[in-house]
Amino acid sequence: ADRTRRSTTMPGKRGATLLEDLPEEIVDKILIRLPPKDVGRCRAVSKSWRSATSTPAFMLEHRRCQPLLPIVDGQGRPASLVVLRDAGAVKALHHQQLWPFLPGYKPLSQNRLRGACDGFLVVSQGYKFYICNPVIRKCALLPRPEREYNTIVGFYCHHSTEEYRVLWVSRPDHLSNSSLYVLTVGSDRPRQISVGMSTLSSPSAEQDLLSKLLYSSPPVHHHGSLHWGLFSYGNITGGGVNIIVFDTEAESFRWMHGSIHSQPYCNWKLFDMEETLAFWCSSSERSSMDVWVMQDYKAEIWAFKYRIDLSMVEASRQLYLTSFKKKKRRPLDSTVQYLDNMVVLNERELLIAFNMKNVLRWDIDGKFLGIVSIGKSQYCMSLTHHRLQESIVPIPGHDMMQEEYEEHPFSTGHA
Repeated sequence: ADRTRRSTTMPGKRGATLLEDLPEEIVDKILIRLPPKDVGRCRAVSKSWRSATSTPAFMLEHRRCQPLLPIVDGQGRPASLVVLRDAGAVKALHHQQLWPFLPGYKPLSQNRLRGACDGFLVVSQGYKFYICNPVIRKCALLPRPEREYNTIVGFYCHHSTEEYRVLWVSRPDHLSNSSLYVLTVGSDRPRQISVGMSTLSSPSAEQDLLSKLLYSSPPVHHHGSLHWGLFSYGNITGGGVNIIVFDTEAESFRWMHGSIHSQPYCNWKLFDMEETLAFWCSSSERSSMDVWVMQDYKAEIWAFKYRIDLSMVEASRQLYLTSFKKKKRRPLDSTVQYLDNMVVLNERELLIAFNMKNVLRWDIDGKFLGIVSIGKSQYCMSLTHHRLQESIVPIPGHDMMQEEYEEHPFSTGHA
């Protein structure tokens, strides 16, 4: 059975001969379900397969079939950025080094992840910015605003045109006012846009909004808009949470109100939960996390989903450890002392950070599933809130943009 499975996922020339006897639509359905790397192998086996898997329609549908993989930062010890894959029944997670963040090539301080959308990443290297496809290991230089200080605050796919766009906050120096720019990937320069928002009564209010974007977590793309949650160390205005929304069609901003609570939250973040806007929030003690989901987007109605309690997590973890026939000694810092951050792994599982070094897997029914490991001598692991949907789609306008530099900025070797 194992041999049959391998020959289906990575067919050789004999497999190609057998599959070519099948109707074309059946072959397409088989190819579209293969992992991206196996599609690349199929292209080398058969000219007809290469042709079938190179059409824009195939590549787009193939990308849509891929899961959204959370990106974790190990800060180079022993790994830099990795993507986590659900291993299903194996009850474990596989991890893979994320190109171009490969060990031993560039210091972590030089290569930084700035955004992720579908199968593309935006990476900075010093003052230069690149769009990358880590599956096909291609990158292209992004034109940036002609100012000294530029920060990417959003990277998204424009719904009506299907263009990929980058949203920048830019200023000539630290003391000057900021401006907003949009770059369409494949074009030669960004264009400046106004900070349109009906409630902004003065230029100082506009600058305050842009400064909030600079220090916010990566936005959540939902309903054709980007959503940033405003972080506060104390009570959130009005007892709830405030969200800045950027309509990518109208290119204007508005406010969205979060759920109203009697309890103040000191920490919270927006995230995407199976194509639904959601947020988690915790109190100053970080002893529990409440998860809320958007029930009615237009009416801005939120619904409480569940609470993750520290004592419940630690009790479930201890029960998990006793299930082993031979207990393995766990380091002291693996004890769950607080709940610090959270992202979604799949429709059933969450990843929760509980110190600077460890991330645990948690079933939404309240079951501890294990501690995530990304290598020996693990020093640090943090959740980035970026997710990758692997893709074989080429970078838009790549042929034009790659002429901007002669030397390839990243290693093309394998991890």
